[in-house]
Amino acid sequence: MTTLTDPYPTRGTTEVAVPRQDPVVWGAPDTPGPLPETDLRAFERDGFLTVDQLITDDEVAVYRRELERLVADPAVRADERSVVEPGSGEIRSVFEVHRLSAVFDRLVRDERVVGRARQILGSDVYVHQSRINVKPGFGAGGFYWHSDFETWHAEDGLPGMRTVSVSIALTENHDTNGGLMIMPGSHRTFLGCAGATPRDNYKKSLQMQDAGTPSDEALTTMASQFGIKLFTGRAGSATWFDCNCMHGSGDNITPFPRSNVFIVFNSVENTAVEPFAAPVRRPEFIGARDFTPVR
Repeated sequence: MTTLTDPYPTRGTTEVAVPRQDPVVWGAPDTPGPLPETDLRAFERDGFLTVDQLITDDEVAVYRRELERLVADPAVRADERSVVEPGSGEIRSVFEVHRLSAVFDRLVRDERVVGRARQILGSDVYVHQSRINVKPGFGAGGFYWHSDFETWHAEDGLPGMRTVSVSIALTENHDTNGGLMIMPGSHRTFLGCAGATPRDNYKKSLQMQDAGTPSDEALTTMASQFGIKLFTGRAGSATWFDCNCMHGSGDNITPFPRSNVFIVFNSVENTAVEPFAAPVRRPEFIGARDFTPVR
C-alpha cells in the first residue's frame, strides 16, 4: 500500500516553508485567449497581473447598482452567505454572489474574465468561490496577511496550486482606502502555518483571520525578500493573482469606500477532496463542491 505525502503540510505544531511543487502558468504560451504571452510571463514571474480597464465605465455602473441592491436587501443580510463587520454591523462580504445575482453570474461567464482564467490554468474552470467585498469608509476592517491556497488546501481540500483569483474594482482604489497588497514572487514559497484548525473556523475567520495566519517572523522574512506591492486604480480595473500569493489589505478609515467583486476559478483537474487539515469541510457557498465548468 502506497501512502501519499501531502506536498503542502500546514496547521501542524510548527510553521514550515516549502518550495512550490506546481506550475504557475499551466497553459501553453500559444493557448488562445485575451492574455498576450508577455502578460503570462509576467504573471508567472510575479504571481499577479493588473488590467487597467477590464470592464467599461457603463458596466461598472451596472455592477455597482447590483452591489448596492444586494447590500440593501434584508433577505440578503439575513442569509448565511452574508458576513457583517463585528463593530458596525454593516455588510462586509456576500458570498456565492454569482448564484444570488444573474448580473454577477453574467460577469463570471464573460470571456474577458473566464478566458483569462482558462489561459492561466490551462483547462476548463469552475467557480470555487465568489463574493462581493464591501469596504465602506470610516472604519471597515482589513484582511490580514495570508495565502488563500493555505486555507483552501487545509479547509476546502484543494489538492494543488491550480487556482487563480480576480479582484475587479467597483470603486476607485486609492493608496489610502485599504487597497490590496501582495508580496511579488511569494507565490513560489508555500508557508504552512502552525496551529490546529478549530471546528467551524470559517465563522470567525471570515470576520477576522486567526487560524492559517503566518507568524510575524515569517512575514518579516518574506517582506524583506519579496517587498510589498500596493494596488491602486480606477473602477473597472482588475488584479489577477495566483492562489499562493501572500497578500492582505488594511483598514479603510477614509471617507472613500472600496468595493470589489472577487471571483476564484479552479481547474476542473484540481477538484476538491476532503480537507487536508480541518475536521470538517467548509460550507459549499465558501468552497464549492459543484465542479461544473463555466460556459
